[in-house]
Amino acid sequence: MRRLIFVNRFFFPDHSATSQILSDLACHLAASGREVHVVTSAQIYDAPRAALPEFETVNGVKVHRVPSSRFGRGSLVGRSLDYLTFYRSARRRLIALARPGDLLVAKTDPPLLSLPVMAAARRRGAGLINWLQDLYPEVAVALDVPFVRAPFSARQLARRRDRSLQAAEANVVVGELMAEKLAALGVAPARIHVIANWCNDMEVKPLARAENPLRQTWGLRDKFVFGYSGNLGRVHQFETVLAAAVRLRDDARFVFLMIGGGKRYEELRSAVEREGLAGSFRFMPYQPRQALAQSLGACDVHWVSLNPKLEGLIVPSKFYGIAAAGRPIVMIGELDGELGRLVTAQSCGFTVKPGDAGALIGVLRRLANEPDTVAQMGARARHLLEARFSRARSLERWRQLLDRLDHVQPGA
Repeated sequence: MRRLIFVNRFFFPDHSATSQILSDLACHLAASGREVHVVTSAQIYDAPRAALPEFETVNGVKVHRVPSSRFGRGSLVGRSLDYLTFYRSARRRLIALARPGDLLVAKTDPPLLSLPVMAAARRRGAGLINWLQDLYPEVAVALDVPFVRAPFSARQLARRRDRSLQAAEANVVVGELMAEKLAALGVAPARIHVIANWCNDMEVKPLARAENPLRQTWGLRDKFVFGYSGNLGRVHQFETVLAAAVRLRDDARFVFLMIGGGKRYEELRSAVEREGLAGSFRFMPYQPRQALAQSLGACDVHWVSLNPKLEGLIVPSKFYGIAAAGRPIVMIGELDGELGRLVTAQSCGFTVKPGDAGALIGVLRRLANEPDTVAQMGARARHLLEARFSRARSLERWRQLLDRLDHVQPGA
């Protein structure tokens, strides 16, 4: 079996989304007998100055933490410096660590990580796998990010990124629309593999409202709870939900529960205060991973959002936890997008166009009046997860892919 070296800015004990998924996979593969290394930073997502050991073994995974600047997420310039210094340190460590025939697996934190990993793979005679959580620089262009939004800069970055996609033995994407975009860029279909992200669905299971202590602790016992769990960032929008909450402020049945954090989370909290909606909202911090079944189950229905410009570039991974908890999903985004199609086809929720607060209010009133519909949609969401998106299924697809690549010579 070929040695595996994963590269990502965060790894266990960090609990950000990319870290959790990588930690699950790396530990699973190490337990199956593969030699697995991870090259990562010494940072934790929300604690950039954390002091983690330079080297340790975690459940059989050899973890190499490389130095980088530690400005954190407070400013774009500081974050960019963190990226650049991580690129440099990770490439140096890979050149020292990798052997001919190894497989180097580049995730997408920081963006364009495939470029230094590709350079190291070529120098050491190793193979490359790109594990794409998003497509950059397209995401940055859609969000009008400085330094990237100039057409010339974006084209140059895209050309270099495309070379890394075409040089890879495999490109693993998290959605069908993303696979279509890679094919349109000229990547050979045989080197594009759709493997969905996952959650720990053996621990996150449907929990009845009456059996959930958080419903009482958070003052939700007799409420209809429309919830959001996770990071609320630049790729998301809350304006549709806020507008619906304004119009529902006098209906005491409804509570809007926000669990998590992020730039737009704080923007929403400020907007709620300005609108005088404190009685309609609850804001809670991120919950421990072991409490996800309760925190996700505290909601009757969850919402997910994605800027329509980002369809095919990102797939919101919070969908999997919601489905595992057996709750319906309201997707606020493109009706024909990745999750919009899925939710509609499987009848496990609704899709609402961004800005259509009237449609969202109609959905919420219907669900509040039809508890059987809520239960049926939640059950279908759980069934969908078990049939197509379980943790075991995705890990097995990774194992099968790597088994096939064991017989491929780098560069073939």
